[in-house]
Amino acid sequence: MRAIVGVLLGVMALMVSSCNVNVKKDNQGDDKNVDIKTPFAEIHVDQGADVRDTGLPVYAGARVREKSGNQDKNANVNISAFGYGVRVVAVEYESDDPPAKVLAFYQGQLKRYGNVLECRTSGTEYQMDHDSSGSQDLKCEGSNTGNTVELKAGVKSNQHLVSVEPRGKGSNFALVYVHTRGKDDTI
Repeated sequence: MRAIVGVLLGVMALMVSSCNVNVKKDNQGDDKNVDIKTPFAEIHVDQGADVRDTGLPVYAGARVREKSGNQDKNANVNISAFGYGVRVVAVEYESDDPPAKVLAFYQGQLKRYGNVLECRTSGTEYQMDHDSSGSQDLKCEGSNTGNTVELKAGVKSNQHLVSVEPRGKGSNFALVYVHTRGKDDTI
């Protein structure tokens, strides 16, 4: 996600000379929020994502994963340009409970957004559906193998994801909300 935002920021900077950039820093002097406004696009990146924006509750006893090195574990990204947009909210947690218990909880929570699809990946990268057929149905990407289980519900343009990875006897998990829009939609 960082690489995509970085490339977009670079392209936007080259394309437009009249833009407004606002960077807010946290107590340690690290960038916390970035707002870029141009005549053609707006980009907002907030590293202080609110879990309520994912539409999912926090698993009981879970703890927010701490920043490791230069990688934040939370993000709220909004990009809109030329009538199109995408919003991604992601918050990562850890729990002392095993993955099966965390997955069972979120299976129930995701049902309110539609059928729950269970996919497998080999890492903590979230698998986004890149099917260009026009179908809004969610599907599993890649080989559908690995230790990380992703639960998906909703449709491609409005989806909720839970990614659960084993960590010793416990679990690391992420709650993710992705909303895309075209010219006639709103975020």
